Amino acid sequence: MPQDSAQRLAGGLAWGVVALLLVFLGLPLVAILGQALAGPDGGYAGLAHFTAITASPGFLTLVGNSIAAAATTTVITIPLAFGFAASLTRTRMPGKPLFRLLALIPLLAPSLLPGISLVYLFGNQGVLKGWFPEGGIYGLPGIVMGEVFYTFPHALMILLTALSLADGRLYEAANALGAGPLRRWFTVTLPSVRHGLVSSALVVFTLTITDFGVPKVIGGQYSVLAVEAYKQVVGQQNFARGAVIGLLLLLPAVFSFVVDHRLQQRQQALLTARARPLQPSGSRWAGGAGLLCCSLVGACLVLILGMAVAAAFIRLWPYRLDLTFVHFNFDDMDGGGWLAWWNSLRLAVLTMTAGTVLVFLGAWLQEKLTGAGAVRILIRLLAMLPMAVPGLVLGLGYVFFFNGNRWLPLYGTMALLALCTIVHYYTTAHLTATTALRQMDREFEAVAASLKVPFWTTLRRVTVPVCLPAILEIARFLFVSAMTTVSAVVFLYTPDTVLASVAVLNMDDAGDTAAAAAMATLIVATSAFVCLLFALLSRWLVHRTQRWRHA
Repeated sequence: MPQDSAQRLAGGLAWGVVALLLVFLGLPLVAILGQALAGPDGGYAGLAHFTAITASPGFLTLVGNSIAAAATTTVITIPLAFGFAASLTRTRMPGKPLFRLLALIPLLAPSLLPGISLVYLFGNQGVLKGWFPEGGIYGLPGIVMGEVFYTFPHALMILLTALSLADGRLYEAANALGAGPLRRWFTVTLPSVRHGLVSSALVVFTLTITDFGVPKVIGGQYSVLAVEAYKQVVGQQNFARGAVIGLLLLLPAVFSFVVDHRLQQRQQALLTARARPLQPSGSRWAGGAGLLCCSLVGACLVLILGMAVAAAFIRLWPYRLDLTFVHFNFDDMDGGGWLAWWNSLRLAVLTMTAGTVLVFLGAWLQEKLTGAGAVRILIRLLAMLPMAVPGLVLGLGYVFFFNGNRWLPLYGTMALLALCTIVHYYTTAHLTATTALRQMDREFEAVAASLKVPFWTTLRRVTVPVCLPAILEIARFLFVSAMTTVSAVVFLYTPDTVLASVAVLNMDDAGDTAAAAAMATLIVATSAFVCLLFALLSRWLVHRTQRWRHA
């Protein structure tokens, strides 16, 4: 095929990705905007709802609390994730596969689980209640601890990708010039992972400021914007005010896009055709420090998850501590029974398959397509938006747009649940893909074009094999996210498509906390088993396709 035709085909694919994102992200957000501007009688109300909310006495407190929680979580999470990622990629410490699996623990749990676990650990009847004054865990400390647990793997995925590809020649040159470890970190390592650090910080900040699960359970009187949106929609059925707060929470996405775009303009390729992969350090000191860092972080993650899992088997906390399986009789309880678990499996497989292809294709078109600046900017902007859109608000947008839509009759189907889940988690997966792609020199595509090699051949034989670790991370992330998602799909399910994560929420709201913990435990066990399968598959595929890294 002539290069001009191939370029037009790539451009058509890029516009196709933009069209999908517009239909399944942009139009639902427009529907939310319409709801925010509508009056009680359905007429046009203008900015009346915005004015009423921003002028309310507690609005500035909500904003300040949200920013404080998000900023504190970011400051704590990024150093922990960077140290963990550096230990896995830059040292020869033992037990790397085990620690990598431990780091994914928060992805295996529904979003309400860390809050529930912290209550069991540090609440008024908690195992470690003496660590905090009575009621001290409720509020900012509990929110920050829960959000660090919740956001840690999201930051880790990006930093692992940023640290896994590095040119060993730069470190050899630094050593030859007598640069010490600290100077090498500032002059070589930091510039090479700068984009990954900023991207991961933006991800943690926006995830925290838009999450309602942890603050809802353990926030107490410490009100934040996301919980207020949840209360307006679920508690008071005030869709207009909930939509307004959801639109206000889009501001972090705009900020993230501006920062990412400015940084991307200065980003240079770090993996060229002449690069030599950096080999992990054989220093015993580095390996010991990495092992200590990963052990401490992993122990904290296991403690939080383990407390919630233990609650699923205890008959009546804290009065009857004997173990029982009665809470797993889901068919005898409200919430959807075992059908909810099977539906979650179907949703996870569909989301993983379609989402991985869409995300990587979109990221590749954004980074490697030449001569199409407008469409690349559109892809980048649309890809950053989902991170700042609370899942609850996104689900509401789907309700407003797809319910009764005769052109797209998807409402109440598993396909719509999968599309909503892909869009909800698109940003983290997209940033993981772009971080890997940006470290590949455009020289690969230029050489292929000069040799008249079609872009799909270069994509299949060069780009995908090089980025295979990132692709597998994306697939695993989408699967476990689909198993645990609650807020984005809570308004979209029917009795035939009820999900396990929604069943956890419904049982917890009904006061059946032990059964909710049991369903959450089943979700964790299922996701852990799939992660184990992914680890085995990754090891086999990487061994077959990534031998060049160890040459």
